[in-house]
Amino acid sequence: MKKINYSLCCMLSAFFLFTESKVQAQTDTIEHVAQGRKNDASQIKKPYVILISADGFRHDYAERYKADHLLALSQNGVQAQSMIPSYPSVTFPNHYTLLTGMYPSHHGLVNNSFLEEKTGEKYSMGAKTKVRDGKWYGGTPLWVLAEQQHMIAASMFWVGSEAEIKGLRPTYYYDYTEQIKVDKRISIVKNWLSLPEDKRPHLITFYLSEPDHAGHSFGPDAPQTEKAVKMVDSVIYELTKAIEPLNLPVNYVFVSDHGMTAVDREHPIATPKEIDTAKYIIASSGTMMDIHAKNKADIQPLYEVLKANEKDYKVYLKSNMPEHFHYSTTDDRMNRIGDILLVPEWPKVFSGRKPGAGYHGFDPSVVKDMHATFLAWGPAFKKQVKIPSFENVNVYPLVANILGLSYQEPIDGKLEVLKPILK
Repeated sequence: MKKINYSLCCMLSAFFLFTESKVQAQTDTIEHVAQGRKNDASQIKKPYVILISADGFRHDYAERYKADHLLALSQNGVQAQSMIPSYPSVTFPNHYTLLTGMYPSHHGLVNNSFLEEKTGEKYSMGAKTKVRDGKWYGGTPLWVLAEQQHMIAASMFWVGSEAEIKGLRPTYYYDYTEQIKVDKRISIVKNWLSLPEDKRPHLITFYLSEPDHAGHSFGPDAPQTEKAVKMVDSVIYELTKAIEPLNLPVNYVFVSDHGMTAVDREHPIATPKEIDTAKYIIASSGTMMDIHAKNKADIQPLYEVLKANEKDYKVYLKSNMPEHFHYSTTDDRMNRIGDILLVPEWPKVFSGRKPGAGYHGFDPSVVKDMHATFLAWGPAFKKQVKIPSFENVNVYPLVANILGLSYQEPIDGKLEVLKPILK
């Protein structure tokens, strides 16, 4: 009887777990709509911007892997030599920088995972409850800026779009899930742009998770990564082809959050034995180890020991991080950066096991493989323009200008950097 009950319990547990995951998957595919919102009459005739991000699309991928559609479209617009990500060059901080015009230390998402010392809470990009909690997000993302000025915005995925920030989310948005296939996402965007003009979004964000996954698993030089780049290229072609018959003044801005580089997989750096986890919390690792001391009196002793023994990585106090990182004590507006930071020298990474084939997160001023992509085309942009590399904080004022949105909050980006590419 006990065996039967045990088996029955296992079956029921499995059933409920399956049901729960299935319900979650179904929930994630539901469109969220804020009822009652309309474009103000003054916004209806404004242009449209689709801001597209292909995660991990390195600055040279389009030419290297012959992304013919992207190259052809942007040759009729603007191509940057590269776009320089903010430090650390990882996904969540840089996607949110693109949408706020602020360095990670200023908007608060200082890494993909980090500790908030004031509360002792940890944010992680894999924790849905944290990701959807607006308290973690500083700045005014573009969709909030638009909605504040009675311009409808929509998000087909983007960091922060699931959270209520300053009391607002995009009028239309989906929770991030791979359950919605790419052709369906394109159809959703087309449907948004086919709505009556008072309900039609003028700002749409559109996120693709490749070629980042391929780059991590196989490395930036692998045929699988080339295939992922070509897939992204095909998606952009299908998206533009679907929207073209609508005859709307749509401007496309194609970006990525960071690049990708091969690392030393055979000799990863182990966590230094001097770090006593009873005294210190390691909030992140990989291409930067972020260490918080539980007792601030323990900061200097550990720093001195680590500094005396540093090999294959640099040891910094938060107060003496290099200025170009914008990641020091004076930058850390929300006190979320560790007291001590260990920064590996490329191609080394911190890992307790054999690392993946591709990494990002390194200093983009030293490792150019970290540089991202910027391509743009549409009626707002000059044609056949090539520009030098620039920092990604400057995308925010560019998009705000195209949409005719004003902002008063101090940001790190400057319109004058990219204004010359506009007609």
